[in-house]
Amino acid sequence: MSSPGPAAVVFDLDGTLVDSEPNYYEAGRRVLERHGVGDFTWKDHSEFLGVGTRETLRTLRARYGLAAPVEELLAEKNAEYVRLARASTEPFPQMRKFAGMLHEAGCPTAVASGSSRAAIEAVLPAAGLDGLFGVLVSAEEVARGKPEPDVFLEAARRLGVRPADCVVVEDAPPGWEAARRAGMRCVAVPYLPEQADEAVAAGAGLVFRGGQREFSAERAFAWVTAGG
Repeated sequence: MSSPGPAAVVFDLDGTLVDSEPNYYEAGRRVLERHGVGDFTWKDHSEFLGVGTRETLRTLRARYGLAAPVEELLAEKNAEYVRLARASTEPFPQMRKFAGMLHEAGCPTAVASGSSRAAIEAVLPAAGLDGLFGVLVSAEEVARGKPEPDVFLEAARRLGVRPADCVVVEDAPPGWEAARRAGMRCVAVPYLPEQADEAVAAGAGLVFRGGQREFSAERAFAWVTAGG
C-alpha cells in the first residue's frame, strides 16, 4: 500500500515556478524612472524578493517620496510587467516537470502569488504552465500579503482542504514564513541560495540549498507524496 500524499500542493509563482524576477525588476525600474527615480538597481530590487507588488510599491513610494498614489503605481507596474511577461517568461525546467508529475498523479494544485491576477494569468500560458493548476490566488484577493498566511489559507479554502494537508513550494523568506504561519509544510527552493538557512529556521521540511540548480522534480515528488 502506498503512503498517502498531501491533499494539495500550493506553488508560489515568481522565482519558484518561473524566473520572472528580471521582468519584475525591469517593470519596476521603468515605472520608477518615469516618476523621477533613475538609479533603481537589481540590488535594490532583490530586497523585495518574495514580497507582494503592492507592499513593495508602498515601501518604495515612501522611500523615494513619490507623489503618485500606490494604486496608480501598481497599475503602471502591472501593465509593464504583463507586457514583458507575455513577450518572454521562462519556467524552471525541473519545476515544470514537478508540477506536471503532480498533475498526472491527480494531486490538487494551486498557485498562490503576490502578483496581480492579470500577471498570473499572463505568465502561466506564456511559460507553458496553463492547465496544471486548479486554483489561482492573487495577493490582491486577500487582506494581507506574505509573510502573512492569507494567500495560502485562501488557496486551501478554494481547494477544499485543510491547511495542515497542504505543502507550499516557495523561493523566498516571506513565503517560508507565510507557510509556517499557515500551518503548512514547505519545500524551499531559495532564489538566493545564501538564504537557505532562513528556510531551515522557518521550518521548511525540504530545503534545496542550491536553489533551482539543485532542485529535483523526482526528489520533491517523492518527499511530497510520502507525506514529508
